[in-house]
Amino acid sequence: MINIKKTILTAGVLSFSLLIPLSVCSANNTTEQLITKGKYIAVAADCGACHRQATAHGKPYAGGNAIDSPMGRIIASNITPSESFGIGNYTEKEFANAVRRGIAADGSHLYPAMPYTAYHAMTDTDLHALYSYFMYGVNPVDSAPEEKTSLSFPFNIRQLMWGWNLLFSSNQPFREITNSPPQVNRGKYLVEVLGHCSTCHTPRNLMMAEDKSKNLSGSPLGGWYAPNITPDKDSGIGSWSQQEIVVYLKTGHIAGKASAAGPMAETVENSFRYLSDSDLNAIATWIKQVPVISTAPAYHSAIRPPLTDINKVISGQGDQASLADSTTTDGSELYNAACASCHGINGQGTADHFYPSLTSNSAVSSPTAQNLVMTIVEGLNRKSSDGDVSMPAFGKQLTDSQIASVTRFVRYQFSAIDDKITAQQVTGWRNGGDTPFIVSYINYFIGLGGLAVVAVFSLIIFSVKKRRQ
Repeated sequence: MINIKKTILTAGVLSFSLLIPLSVCSANNTTEQLITKGKYIAVAADCGACHRQATAHGKPYAGGNAIDSPMGRIIASNITPSESFGIGNYTEKEFANAVRRGIAADGSHLYPAMPYTAYHAMTDTDLHALYSYFMYGVNPVDSAPEEKTSLSFPFNIRQLMWGWNLLFSSNQPFREITNSPPQVNRGKYLVEVLGHCSTCHTPRNLMMAEDKSKNLSGSPLGGWYAPNITPDKDSGIGSWSQQEIVVYLKTGHIAGKASAAGPMAETVENSFRYLSDSDLNAIATWIKQVPVISTAPAYHSAIRPPLTDINKVISGQGDQASLADSTTTDGSELYNAACASCHGINGQGTADHFYPSLTSNSAVSSPTAQNLVMTIVEGLNRKSSDGDVSMPAFGKQLTDSQIASVTRFVRYQFSAIDDKITAQQVTGWRNGGDTPFIVSYINYFIGLGGLAVVAVFSLIIFSVKKRRQ
């Protein structure tokens, strides 16, 4: 229900239906249109993926979901119009500052887990519609998330973000490409601003800011890896047609090429599958023409060995439960026990592609084995436009050594990739991936900063004494 005190957004005054029924009717229509538009923008910006409750079937935008960042767990806030626990007291200007600049109403700085580095270019009309949706189209949730963001020193000092923003954030508005078709500019806006694709798919520099010279060329994302989505035919998606990109965004898979898992599966489920075909085609159009960036593979190719009938290696297994007491680290045995019943002995999958092929699968043939490992660990649960897809998680049934072994087997057997995945690598990916430079050496920077302060004060004291003499 829309609060009668907040019915008319554009007029800024109250009207009552008994006195001016036509005006109120017109204003209500305007409000509903704004709310509808704002809801679509919220979906395109994937606000619900982060600001959801941590529990299953939680209330929309109530916060509590934990975002695992290299600096620690960042807890998404309540962004419902609750005046006590959410953003119900935000003015539109304060809302704009939070979305575009990463500054909350109380002046505190948000962490870049909130992608204001992309949202800064959101248009005024879209921002107004988004504000209208959150204020008048979302039900307030009058409770705070159970957890609070609690990072270690010095990352817990939010004011330090002022310096980071000065170096790496932008306040430039969205700029269309002159003389380009509307679909190209719409695609650019969806990819660069609302969809904030570069947040995941662009490598980071030493200070954890996006390296724009490598835009969309792939980047580690916790234990996962956001792949190269530039139109390079070998390491990117240059071999995908525009229609294939649209289908992938809508359904999360392309037969014989790719199947979304992890963060991308969440994005398909919460955002892309709800976008219009026109917008999905605009995204595909823009992606097809961004600069090509080739990324070298991290593995060594090998001559693909002849397929082995691994049913002859071990028999009597074929479900997840049978692995509970298994101690083998033979990749072929593990594959037969855990994977072959769905993906086939030869990795061919099923004819209807419900169980995807492993012989032509981007997770298997990727330059890094991260996504294959994490899919084995966490499984797959994805709702898309063409149905629900799930794969059981084996993270508790298999040890890291076993996961490394079956990963090596699958990569070697079905993509002729000979990389020596180790249990230590699996453990690292399960724990969030490599520690960024700034996190590893922050204590050294603090020490150097302290020495610099001492040196400055010493120089001042020395200068004062010298003048007195």
